Amino acid sequence: MISMRPDMGRMQCFVASLLARHGALAEPIDPEGLEVLAPPPVQQVLQVSELSRLGFGATLPHGAERVGIENDWLERCGRLIGERGRYARLVLPVDAPAPSDAQRALERALAVDNASIRLADVSPSWTRYAVLDFRYSAVSDEKRDGILRLGVNLATGALADTMAARLAAEHLADTEDAAPPAEAGLPADWEPNRLLELVERALYPRLEMALAPFVTGLRRRLGRDQERLYSYHADLHREAMRRGALLDEGNPARQREEKRLEAIEREYAAKLHDLSRQYAMRVSVAWVQTLEIITQVQRFAVRIRRRKAERVIHLDWNPLVRRLESPPCEFSYGPDRPRLVCDDALHLVTPDGMAACAGCGRAFCRACHRERCPKCRHSVVATPMAAQCAA
Repeated sequence: MISMRPDMGRMQCFVASLLARHGALAEPIDPEGLEVLAPPPVQQVLQVSELSRLGFGATLPHGAERVGIENDWLERCGRLIGERGRYARLVLPVDAPAPSDAQRALERALAVDNASIRLADVSPSWTRYAVLDFRYSAVSDEKRDGILRLGVNLATGALADTMAARLAAEHLADTEDAAPPAEAGLPADWEPNRLLELVERALYPRLEMALAPFVTGLRRRLGRDQERLYSYHADLHREAMRRGALLDEGNPARQREEKRLEAIEREYAAKLHDLSRQYAMRVSVAWVQTLEIITQVQRFAVRIRRRKAERVIHLDWNPLVRRLESPPCEFSYGPDRPRLVCDDALHLVTPDGMAACAGCGRAFCRACHRERCPKCRHSVVATPMAAQCAA
């Protein structure tokens, strides 16, 4: 049991609610604290005594332990939550009228530079979005943590991160759990290997975007430290060269200066190696939770034509956010636009997915040939972030 007060902060409310859910008694105290009477299981997980005080503000109550995101309290709360909240389902049974100008909606969502696209059909349907949240942590001379959201339409395979996030934010809090109608014809769960492949490829470009400011700052500080290191050792090197030039051959003092030059070069190389280790970035990504969103949509059948070949793909129009999902790059699963269509299988890829081979210079589709160039067998190079994460 807990009596909530309107002046309680978010972290204070979260911890108080978590304690109450696990059978503890928590009473707000000033300033910005909780007085807690915890049962033995809660004591063990949170590492607190039976009667304890917790503080959440700049000023702590007398005898209180500070709770915040800077210390290990998030990990303690995570252990107390356990597997609860790892999976949730949201059913949104809504009327799903088709957009008034479906062809125009298609042209806004799908830009293809080297093929023609035509709307073949629009029909009402149901779909399932799997929205996966991941926590990432990048560690170098500083640390950056964050949450990545990856949403996939299990019926069409399209990635709908922004759409799914907006659906969850607007409807999760005030929607009761419900079951979809039996005639909905929902798509089945994906095979684990298929979902893992999508996650592995789709997370890298999104992780690069999320960490871009952090990496830019790292490079700026690394360049500044390298320049300062070079300037210092260059001055030492010039001074040793100047003194050695004033001495005759065979002079023991000149030999000492030559050894000093060698020592300066060794020290400079060692310092550069230390800098590279200091600024090396290690990235870890862990799955946090999955939200399943079931809703009604309008399904677009889209005909893609390239030369004499033709392919039909399906995209869903979501009436709640009034947007048509955009198909992913079938090589990187990245969000970049525009798209190109390959000649062999009519894959939709970004320009990078149709770039020239680094070995022979021939352009080829990376979705058709994921590992090697079909002409010279040169290996497809992973993106820098992908290589770092894989390592």
